[in-house]
Amino acid sequence: MSEPLRFGFDVACAADEAFRSWTEHIAAWWPRGHSSSGDPDTTVIIEPGVSGRLLERTSAGEEIVWGAITAREPPRRFAYLWHIGRSPDQGTDFEIRFVETGGTTRAEIEHGGWERLGDEGPAWREGNVRGWQRVLDPYNDYCAAHAAGTEER
Repeated sequence: MSEPLRFGFDVACAADEAFRSWTEHIAAWWPRGHSSSGDPDTTVIIEPGVSGRLLERTSAGEEIVWGAITAREPPRRFAYLWHIGRSPDQGTDFEIRFVETGGTTRAEIEHGGWERLGDEGPAWREGNVRGWQRVLDPYNDYCAAHAAGTEER
């Protein structure tokens, strides 16, 4: 069994803003082309509410479901079953928590459930180490720019 991935980092905004940036403004910071389709004009969408979908919509209008929301507790916790390219029973568990630290927020991510992928679990876990880093830097930059008032929504 593989250990969950854990990432922790500080973002330069309040927890409620960090939560909204992740859940409502993901299309503004998610890296272009970092998707199932590879389409550079894909839009990433998180539907509101528990059981909402996390998906990409390609420039041709195709929807590719990445997962299903399992917890939405603004502004502290957001979680989903991540099954991009797989059936939901092979999904991994993703959770991000936002902890206010006095003007900034500590974001804490845990991504586990690799055992559901069987023998492929360790390789998928390793691929996600690189994949999440590619996503977290733009998210952090977006939060900092928005908090500084230098970026439109």
